[in-house]
Amino acid sequence: MSEDTTSQDAGLREQVRARYAQAAAAVTAGTRNANLLIEDSCCGPAASSCCGTTATTERSFGAGLYDDATTADLPIEAVEASLGCGNPTAVADLHEGERVLDLGSGGGIDVLLSARRVGPSGFAYGVDMTDEMLELARANAAKAEARNVEFVKGTIEDVPLPDGAVDVVISNCVINLSTDKPAVLAEMFRVLAPGGRIGVSDVVAEDRLTPKQRAERGSYVGCIAGALSKSEYLDGLAAVGFTDASVEFTHEAADGMHAAIVRATKPAG
Repeated sequence: MSEDTTSQDAGLREQVRARYAQAAAAVTAGTRNANLLIEDSCCGPAASSCCGTTATTERSFGAGLYDDATTADLPIEAVEASLGCGNPTAVADLHEGERVLDLGSGGGIDVLLSARRVGPSGFAYGVDMTDEMLELARANAAKAEARNVEFVKGTIEDVPLPDGAVDVVISNCVINLSTDKPAVLAEMFRVLAPGGRIGVSDVVAEDRLTPKQRAERGSYVGCIAGALSKSEYLDGLAAVGFTDASVEFTHEAADGMHAAIVRATKPAG
């Protein structure tokens, strides 16, 4: 990798970190509102051009993807900090006693929902690189009195957990922000126990779009420019060893770009 590429990747990562730190600070300060939600969400700041109308964005990104019954017992700060494009805890079909890892856990909504689903005999980890989000997530866990959770600092390209540590990996519109997606896919495979699975919400491009065309549809921080195509995603999962992989489009984020459900399994053998 060239020095210029490394520098560019570091710059993009810092943009992402700063964006999510700003969102966490707004929630903590109590200054978060619907407009901030849309501006900070995976959809990015240019909601009208990147993801359709503001009303559409509210239904397609962030807290609007969770029904009231699902979030009823969660701290409002955890709900307001949601910036994703799906509900991976539902996608992953979690069961009692399972160990779950959320990549890019943000304010902790999916970790807290996972902890509830797996029960006291299970456990939910969250990994995030942003200090402000980690502080918010830990505060939310304390308010929720969730004892089977842990939030750790790290990147999704280098997860600070041992091999085979979890049964399920989830993520909510974060993998598309990584500048080294093969490393993320490899880390998901590594931390899963044999027979484990992934249930990921992400933004994915139609195969017809070139990387240049994806970049024209939105910013990298807004999840659009860095998105993999459907074929690239499936090929990447297969390359690190996953089987039974699928990518299912759920709703359009921009022309040829979709929020999607990604599933795959680590072979039991």
